[in-house]
Amino acid sequence: MIDVDLVVIGGNTAGLSLAAEAQEGGLPRVLVLERSSTVTPHEAVGKYRLDVRYLVEISAITSDADFVILETNDGAIRSRAVAYAEVPAGSPVRPDYDIPESIRDQIHIGTMQLPDGPLDVLVVGGGEQAIEFAEKSTMRGDQVVLALTGSADRLSRLARQTLTALEMGRHATIFWHTQPNGIDDVGGHPMAIFEDRRTPDLQFDHVIYSLGLDVADDAFDRRNTTVDVSNGRLFLLQDIEEHISHPAGRLVPAGNAWAALRDLVFSEVPAPIPPPTKARAEELRSGHYNATITHFEKAHSDLWLVRVRPDVGDASHRAGQYATLGLGYWEPRIDAAADPIDEQRQEKLVRRSYSISSPILDPVGYLVDPHETEDLEFYIVLVPPSDNRVPALTPRLALKDVGDRIYLGPRITGRYTLAPVQDPQSTVVFLATGTGEAPHNAMITELLRKGHHGPIVSAVTVRHLTDLAYADTHRRLEARYDNYHYIALPTREPGVPKRYIQELIDSGDLARTSGTEFTPATTQVFLCGNPAMIGPPEWDGDDPVFPQPRGAVEALYELGFKPDRRGHPGTVHFEEYW
Repeated sequence: MIDVDLVVIGGNTAGLSLAAEAQEGGLPRVLVLERSSTVTPHEAVGKYRLDVRYLVEISAITSDADFVILETNDGAIRSRAVAYAEVPAGSPVRPDYDIPESIRDQIHIGTMQLPDGPLDVLVVGGGEQAIEFAEKSTMRGDQVVLALTGSADRLSRLARQTLTALEMGRHATIFWHTQPNGIDDVGGHPMAIFEDRRTPDLQFDHVIYSLGLDVADDAFDRRNTTVDVSNGRLFLLQDIEEHISHPAGRLVPAGNAWAALRDLVFSEVPAPIPPPTKARAEELRSGHYNATITHFEKAHSDLWLVRVRPDVGDASHRAGQYATLGLGYWEPRIDAAADPIDEQRQEKLVRRSYSISSPILDPVGYLVDPHETEDLEFYIVLVPPSDNRVPALTPRLALKDVGDRIYLGPRITGRYTLAPVQDPQSTVVFLATGTGEAPHNAMITELLRKGHHGPIVSAVTVRHLTDLAYADTHRRLEARYDNYHYIALPTREPGVPKRYIQELIDSGDLARTSGTEFTPATTQVFLCGNPAMIGPPEWDGDDPVFPQPRGAVEALYELGFKPDRRGHPGTVHFEEYW
């Protein structure tokens, strides 16, 4: 019989992470038992100098005073504690909504049985298994979206590293803290309906759910292992937030397993001392950021044109789509707002989605070709703190400059595009507030590049004329293209009458100012910005229910325009940029 401090059963990300953290924490004798001939990730063995035994079968696990005894095909082992990292016997948790019978073969619950790819795959889950499924799918060449249902803090160290590598390498798209609230059959493929209305409904070839496990009382049934441990020193690593008792043993969070075991069994081992702040910040930047700021122009102190270049991949996208930018919570802020960050968030990223703008004209005056640029341009305003909201991203971005590093999400997406514009003679109207003008800049550029010869009208409401960073460029477009009209609507400019977009629609001034006739049969309208300007309706069957105060969508509806919604094409399209 050999004596050790900790036995970890299972050479997966959770098990290897626990072994590595226990050794780093000062536990001298840690042993990993793996029933197969390999572990995942295999490079962790050498990196962390782990003691792993392969092809080990365990016939019995029993307790003896303050020890746990394991009977194996490689001899007996006595340990102060045992952590079970393999997937125990149990029932996988199912989504709480119905899946259409017609696409059941394309939905996988707690398993990954995909046909040959590459495929478009959605993985829904927040634990170790979900990360494993996402990584394996990307290695097949699949286009993967991972809807992460929980916090990354619940993941083990190696699973978090895998997640970071998937993001930094732009191998998978991570939707943080969101998940579908339904799946529809659209043309024989699963359509994921997301609860967050800023996340577009997306269609996939297959959907994999990894929502956790209802652990069976006989959790070791699939191992054919006899278990009789009564001293509380047998632990099962699970996707949970805090450790709880269970007939099979104590369940502990995979992402906090070593801290839990240290407190419950190894109290003589001191808690780790965090590294110096500056050194840690550089380490975090290196581990999380995957793009570089190549342009940072300030229209004024609170309004910026920012260009970002990804380390890998390209910047190709459709005009009107959006991408995600992120900075660490560890980054300093430009303001003095009280921004209490708990210990778990301190080393995480704050992310926000921004519609992609466009320089419109290149340095010599030609219309920008988005396929010839390596950068993405964003139009960003510094968000001030208020009584009920402390913004997290823009006060940190305000201190960045050209050459600084930043996080750029791997997936550029969005359905707010020019797809509805099918007639080059049609009228296209863009209505925006503030930086909601961003996607319209790209869309106008695309229309003009394609030779659209119908009227194009862009109206933007801002507080002051200085809040129109692209105004001079739009005036150049007006001078060059007879069919283009740009209407600036400042609301707090001395000597300029205050006008809102809703009023321009109601009064007919929008048509008169641009000299353009707007009719539902020949006009597509795009709105982006403050939801109060847009006034997006709810739906009671086929009847819209408009919010108050009255928005532009209601004003257009009264003129015969039809709001666009999923499954019901219309002529009014909107993006809430707030």
